[in-house]
Amino acid sequence: MPLRPVALATLFALAAPTLAAEPPLRLATLARCGDLLDSRQQDWCLGVRGLGSTTPTLRLGDQPLPASSVQRDGDTLRLRIDAQAQHSAPLWLEDGARQSNAVWLTTGNSHVVAARPDEVAQNMDGLTTYVDLVSVIIEESHDGRQEAQRLADKYGARVVGSIAPLNLYQLRVPAHDLTQRDALVLRLGSEVSVDAVVIEESAAEETEQAAAPRPKPEPEPEKPAADSDEWAANRFVDAVNYYQRRIPGRQAPIQPQPVRIGLIERDVDFDTADFADYLGPCAVPRTCVYARDAAKPDAHGSTVAGILAASWNNGGNTGLLRGLDKSSGGFEVIVERNSDAGITANIAASVNLVEDGVRVLNWSWGIHRVGARTVEGEEVDSLLRSGIAMSGYEELLEEFFLWLRKEHPNVLVVNSAGNGASFSGTDDYRLPSSFVTSQLLVVGGHQRSERPGLAVQDPGYAVRRRSSNLDRRVDITAAACAHASTTEAGQTGAVHCGTSYATPMVAGIVAAMLSINPQLQPAQLRTLLRRSSLPIGANYDFEPVDAEDLTAPILPSERQHRLDDPDVGRSARLDMQQALELSVQSRDRPR
Repeated sequence: MPLRPVALATLFALAAPTLAAEPPLRLATLARCGDLLDSRQQDWCLGVRGLGSTTPTLRLGDQPLPASSVQRDGDTLRLRIDAQAQHSAPLWLEDGARQSNAVWLTTGNSHVVAARPDEVAQNMDGLTTYVDLVSVIIEESHDGRQEAQRLADKYGARVVGSIAPLNLYQLRVPAHDLTQRDALVLRLGSEVSVDAVVIEESAAEETEQAAAPRPKPEPEPEKPAADSDEWAANRFVDAVNYYQRRIPGRQAPIQPQPVRIGLIERDVDFDTADFADYLGPCAVPRTCVYARDAAKPDAHGSTVAGILAASWNNGGNTGLLRGLDKSSGGFEVIVERNSDAGITANIAASVNLVEDGVRVLNWSWGIHRVGARTVEGEEVDSLLRSGIAMSGYEELLEEFFLWLRKEHPNVLVVNSAGNGASFSGTDDYRLPSSFVTSQLLVVGGHQRSERPGLAVQDPGYAVRRRSSNLDRRVDITAAACAHASTTEAGQTGAVHCGTSYATPMVAGIVAAMLSINPQLQPAQLRTLLRRSSLPIGANYDFEPVDAEDLTAPILPSERQHRLDDPDVGRSARLDMQQALELSVQSRDRPR
């Protein structure tokens, strides 16, 4: 007997909750597995949330991958690709109408292994350090792969990872405690072919830790303001308005170019209002975000990425590059950290990203040496590393910037100055901001002052955030406070502050400048940022008074060679609109 319309409606109503309850498809982890040294056949392990009974289709870029290349084990997928036949591209999953977030899959071969919880120990400084994983930087006169294998054979170790462009190879050594490891480190370091040994001092993979201690939170400003109010000190909205009007202008329109930006961060929450519309395929000329999916909305990576790419008017963050969508050539924001193997993994990810065409790297991270002092003379208590670890990191970073200068001189790294109220300009205190190279731009943090009625051009309009690192190695300051992402549209996110969030403000405007004039080189970008900057702080006439230089002092050459300009001698504060204007002007000037 046929069902009546009322009965059919009842059945559909009962089925609707089941259909609506289908979980979202999210790509949570993506990491090299198997033999990390195989440059041809690459194995990738994917952790997926929301898998159904059928295995979804995997797409690399706009091409579906053959089902024969994918193996499934519960919520984990194992993918094998031919790195010689494939190119780096966003990887995403499709299961019927459901689409996952896209994660950047690099065919670059710089990958290192992270320690498990049972492979770390506490050193004498109370810091977590790897026991049986160390990295050696081989002298450039040697074949790195061959020499690393020789050393492994000599010391009973195994080569498990590498950053081949830097001649760095990661070894799993036969050490069961720190005494044995340190003895092997000394012996490896004495080898003629070894330039340096890098030991990692960072926690094991976060997802494998049962109850990792939360870092001490940075104090919030006394009166946290909305990001629109804080960002007024950098003329954020003015810059967006200028770009939207000037680039497609009727007279002398500019054909903007796409720009690829790399963020060394862990993940982004695609279940937030800020990032919900980045699921599935994405291609320039719009802004695209490629990242692993985070489990909570207010994580560090979501806030940093949100300053660049969050959708507008949803109550959370507000993305600079997203605001340029209708006028730009598109921006690809790649959030990538390689593995959770600390600083070594950060550099491995950076190398892969640069080889994949990234022009701007955002490093919202840094470390202080144990014993570093604040400007008040107290000990810094955050992001500490021992002296032996710092010396290895320093060699690693030096190799990276030497490689960058030789092979990729057009790439700019934008780095946070740090939040230790300390000094950025000496390796006794801070890495990597202490490096002096035209390809590293260091960003300090400021917040709005409480003095009413000041024009934005007034040096007192903003003041240094009290925790921001400082000194003349800092190139420029930017607003340090932003709103975190939220799960529902219309909610106001919590205020997050620190130089981590000032850094993408600068990285974003640099990317916009490059979209206008892709011929700009790192030194030229710094010059334009400094020439366009607003003043901040008192005028000390170049005399360092109580270490109160927030940035390198503004020079007469950065003010049209006017010795009497009132900005000369003060510190530099980001002016986003003026930086864009100078970028437009640079197109017509001989280089």
